[in-house]
Amino acid sequence: MLLRRCCCNNERKRLKASISLPTDFQHTIHTTFDPDSQRFVGLPPQWQSLLAQPGDRPRPKPIVEGEEPSDAEVWTFLESLGPIPDDEFVEYRTSIAQLGSIDLRAAQLEIQWQESELGLRSLSFYDTLTRNRLRNVEGGADEFDTFRRQLSSIVSRNDDPHTRLEKFIKIGEGSTGIVCKAVEKMTGRVVAVKKMDLRKQQRRELLFNEVVIMRDYPHAHIVQMYDTYLVEDELWVVMEYVEGGALTDVVTKMRMDESHIAAVCKACLKALAYLHSQGVIHRDIKSDSILLSTTGQVKISDFGFCAQVCPEVPKRRSLVGTPYWMAPEVISRLPYGPEVDIWSLGVMMIEMVEGEPPYFNEPPLQAMRRIRDMLPPMFKEAHKVSSKFLTFVERALVRDPLQRASAFELLQHPFLKQAAPPSSLLTLLKGYRHSVC
Repeated sequence: MLLRRCCCNNERKRLKASISLPTDFQHTIHTTFDPDSQRFVGLPPQWQSLLAQPGDRPRPKPIVEGEEPSDAEVWTFLESLGPIPDDEFVEYRTSIAQLGSIDLRAAQLEIQWQESELGLRSLSFYDTLTRNRLRNVEGGADEFDTFRRQLSSIVSRNDDPHTRLEKFIKIGEGSTGIVCKAVEKMTGRVVAVKKMDLRKQQRRELLFNEVVIMRDYPHAHIVQMYDTYLVEDELWVVMEYVEGGALTDVVTKMRMDESHIAAVCKACLKALAYLHSQGVIHRDIKSDSILLSTTGQVKISDFGFCAQVCPEVPKRRSLVGTPYWMAPEVISRLPYGPEVDIWSLGVMMIEMVEGEPPYFNEPPLQAMRRIRDMLPPMFKEAHKVSSKFLTFVERALVRDPLQRASAFELLQHPFLKQAAPPSSLLTLLKGYRHSVC
């Protein structure tokens, strides 16, 4: 028995495959953990966008609320509460109009904010009305099918995008969907693909913006859209891949001098001046929405929350945007126009100097109260910025939107004369990449 076992072992050794050592090995990625900064150093860019670093503060997500409810909706619910005099209806109508929303997360924020200012009856109505509207919007298969058909009619292609695109790599995730990098099979061109699930949107109708605005308003400083697809229950937007990434990466890791800030601001204002002339309000200007290319080009992206104004609808009232960058008139639910983008740009100017917007260390609700009730924010150390820079930001952060400078006016401001050439922004990108490698 022992002899047979030894023979079997010898046979296994004889038949065992010979595995050579690796050849032509290259160690191109080396990741370590820095105990001082509590961060991983040397992560590939794709991993940086997917992994939350220790000590990283999560980026705030936009708030998206609906338009105010109709009088019919108000009456329907108020009648269920019992007889209500006409004069009381006017009072309730005013209160509800200040809140009107179809987004429960934002509704809860508003309820916490205003529960001390409104009667419980109004709040009960508001909460129930919100839930009823959400049920009506999300519960009906017919309504969803109708919406899907309408969206299908405006996308540029109805075939399978996998026949044209390959090598998908997820590089980011936003409030409306995920973003992947992909390659066109025929041309080899690298593109970005934004995938948005129709059933997971706070307001599905805003998905039309992702198609229409980028398609109908091309500009050198707006991310270019190539194609749009409806893939089962997802809207896919294929656009140019801006390889430098979001401005957020630079402002949180690097110090920008005024010539770089002026260059970014000048490009953004050119795009905003064009959009505003066409009646388009972006409504979510912040560093996350600004992309930088490796040639130093500045591009505005993320048009999912924009709105259109026209002579028939000259103002909007929806509470839409990201709290820390919101204009006071948006938070106060006053009618507003393109001026809200200028306020957000002014906040972004402070962000480019200090690495974060004002009140960023406070909860969103508290920050919104401060923006609504206090004087306009300003640099913590205003003496360290030039007088031209200071007056530029002061013209953008004016509480009265009628007195706030327009994009056209700011383009004439002396501060922008010191704007560095686009190629100079490459030094920022190189510096950022060196800081994370």
